[in-house]
Amino acid sequence: MFFVDAIEVPGLGNRSYLAGGERAAVVVDPPRDVDQVIEAAARRGVRISHVAETHVHNDYVTGGLELARVTGAAYLVPAAARVSFDRVPVGDGDRTAIDPGAGLVLRALATPGHTPHHTSYVLEENGTAVAAFTGGSLLIGTVGRPDLVEPRLTEQLARAQHASAHRLASELPDETAVLPTHGFGSFCSSSRAEGGETTIGKEKVSNDALTRDVDTFVADLLAGLDDVPAYYTHMGPANAAGPAPVDLTPPAVADAGEIAARLAAGEWVVDLRNRVAFAEGHVAGSFNFEAEGQLATYLAWLIPWGKPVTLLADSPDRLAAAQRELVRVGIDRPAAAATGGPADWVRESETPASFPRGTFADLAGRAADVVVLDVRRASERSAGYVEGSVHIPIHALPRRIHEVPGGEVWVHCAGGMRAAIAASLLDAAGRDVVAVDDSFEVAEKAGLDLRIP
Repeated sequence: MFFVDAIEVPGLGNRSYLAGGERAAVVVDPPRDVDQVIEAAARRGVRISHVAETHVHNDYVTGGLELARVTGAAYLVPAAARVSFDRVPVGDGDRTAIDPGAGLVLRALATPGHTPHHTSYVLEENGTAVAAFTGGSLLIGTVGRPDLVEPRLTEQLARAQHASAHRLASELPDETAVLPTHGFGSFCSSSRAEGGETTIGKEKVSNDALTRDVDTFVADLLAGLDDVPAYYTHMGPANAAGPAPVDLTPPAVADAGEIAARLAAGEWVVDLRNRVAFAEGHVAGSFNFEAEGQLATYLAWLIPWGKPVTLLADSPDRLAAAQRELVRVGIDRPAAAATGGPADWVRESETPASFPRGTFADLAGRAADVVVLDVRRASERSAGYVEGSVHIPIHALPRRIHEVPGGEVWVHCAGGMRAAIAASLLDAAGRDVVAVDDSFEVAEKAGLDLRIP
């Protein structure tokens, strides 16, 4: 008998996997905080004998090297990947025994497209394929994006994605479980797919890579590619060099004076509380990235790389969870941290800052008199936008904040989280701002004029 346990990394929209038999297991594409993987293996009572990477990741820092070091596991990495550490190079067709007593073997299949060296792994039980770990190749209803390596290779890799999907579909039985790393909200996915489980058979009838001819598929894939988070630039090199172990011990505690000093020095102070609490009261100059949102993705995307960051949270547990999320994208150690609330974080002579929130119905009565700032991505805005609104995607706002016209700014996104980030940036810059905390789906019904391109 075999098992496959998915290890969710929801903030990044990824999954890692622990798979094996009664005695031994392999871990595929582990997150950087490997303690949770080790705990999963302990619950199963198995030894981690192998760690496998499908590719050199562009969206997170891997824990593969550290996990292999700690457990003594063999570290399987595609042979064509350019890395600076010792590993077991894997080529197309290579077979690795995972748990011989259970008849479990891992077979490597070259599936270029997401990267040139991308490799999928098929778990076989007594010679029968039972699961395919497809990494950033065949995802649920889509494929991994082909534009993260080198712009000049994008079309070539898109065509390779089509061929790789067809190889998987032709070589594996329909009942084979498809277990991708990306595609659960990750920006490594070429589109947003629904569902959490799939098989080769299901993908044959629903995945564009398997239902469309290559030219149509490639044209549509390239036309639909979205913005790439800026921090991706740093992930590939970090993974190729071999990431250092993580340190998740609590950061140094900052009092109100130190928080003020760090703000004065131009450092980032990030408030992890929910957007309602932040709007009602916060340290002037601090930024709001909700811990329960896509914290790692958006903070790593917006912050100047290497800028010291101090974290503010309402509880030690919230702080610890955020710290864990951030190491996954290379923000290794907060400069300092504090827990509590605004009254604890401002000096005695100061009072917390605040700004109002509103709905699209509130905006409908004011739109002619205020600046309406849309911080959604261009792909979202292309489906419709508020007439007369200014468009600056959230990830571009820090460097383009001077482009926001004068006057009171009502900022919106699709649901409220990104608007809250943007409102905090504008508030810190001294602007009069209202955060629209509402779903864009109700904007037209609320009385706003929408322009549909």
